[in-house]
Amino acid sequence: MGEPPNWFFSACSFIGFVLCAIPLPWHLEAWNTGTCLYMIWTGLGCLNQFINSVVWNTNVIDKAPVWCDISSKFMIGTAVAIPAASLCINRRLYHIVSVDAVTKTRGEKRRDVLVDLAIGLGIPILEMILHYIVQGHRFNIFEGIGCYPTTYNTPPAYALVFCWPIAIGVVSAAYCVCTIRELALRRAQFKELLSANRNMSSSRYFRLMGLAGIEVLGTIPVGAYTVFLNVTISPIQPWISWANTHYNFSRVAQYPYVVWTEDYQMAVSLQLSRYLIVACAFIFFAFFGFADEARRNYRMAYTSIAKKVGMTTGMVTSGTWGTGSKQDMSYNGRSGMPVFITHRTDTKRDSFASFSTNLSIGDFGNTTVDEKKQPCSATTSGGSISKESLPTAAAASADVPMDFNDITLPPFPEPTLDVNAVARHTPDAPSSRRTSLDV
Repeated sequence: MGEPPNWFFSACSFIGFVLCAIPLPWHLEAWNTGTCLYMIWTGLGCLNQFINSVVWNTNVIDKAPVWCDISSKFMIGTAVAIPAASLCINRRLYHIVSVDAVTKTRGEKRRDVLVDLAIGLGIPILEMILHYIVQGHRFNIFEGIGCYPTTYNTPPAYALVFCWPIAIGVVSAAYCVCTIRELALRRAQFKELLSANRNMSSSRYFRLMGLAGIEVLGTIPVGAYTVFLNVTISPIQPWISWANTHYNFSRVAQYPYVVWTEDYQMAVSLQLSRYLIVACAFIFFAFFGFADEARRNYRMAYTSIAKKVGMTTGMVTSGTWGTGSKQDMSYNGRSGMPVFITHRTDTKRDSFASFSTNLSIGDFGNTTVDEKKQPCSATTSGGSISKESLPTAAAASADVPMDFNDITLPPFPEPTLDVNAVARHTPDAPSSRRTSLDV
């Protein structure tokens, strides 16, 4: 038949389980019930198939009968649970665009969650219970596949087991069509309707719609094909009685690889039933594994792990950071240039009499500075001191008593004052002006 090796399916099923588990935490926080049910059922279905394919890779020995009882029943539930979770998603999408009230009360939200749980959890459990009515014996074991449920091919089996996925798919398709119709009618109100659901953006809405639409398109044809295979593979037996159906119930049928692969229709049915679950996992991750919230959570997880192992994340945050012990200079991460910050006071100061006709200390508060002579610096501050902005000697000759203790100077380096000295210019950093006063 040219089937892929069993290890390939084992690897794909385990990867599918991991892909469903990755987005689950933030969807649980958002209380997306239908999406969470879809991930849980699909992820556990992949894990179940992975364990079976590994344990019974090359044998048909009944080494874990209790596990097979649980595993085979879980497969029956999964066949209905994934379409039911898709129905929950389609139902929620329809209610978002069809409700007249924008906001919902807490009681209404709780009721929606309970209804979703009844559909996505209650129907699969009910299906597992109803399957016992037409369960001919405990289970089957196929080499390379593992435990597999058995259903007695009788007319009640079609109503109790085989037709449930088709019925759920039809209802889900009806919701999907109604959602598309409401979107066409309420296109202008779409953003307003989404505002009532703080965990639902337009991008997530259409991704959920795409996932549910693909699920509907796959559920109905696959369910119909399953019914066709059950009708054609073996003849339908009449229902006689409960005792007849459950005769020798503890029997376990075992099929080596060479036996079940001889029947082409049986092989297709078995392989299709387990590969479809893996396909659902990959389809879900394709819709939600690369979304904005997913990439944001990936970055957070990477940063958290990197900090624990002592690695640097290489993330640069913009802002201001100090350099050394100098409190008057900082670095702005956006501009990349040093910024010299000078301090100014709002208290008016009198002029300081100069020691020479060439040098004086200007007013720090309200002295008007000539804009034409003001030097250009990285930052403009009214408290900047430069030689050109100092007052003239005429202002220094005013007979105004001055108390030098009242003057509050910026935290500059201590100036050296010499009456007969000529002002010395000390070069500063290339990207800044002089911040100290040298005489």
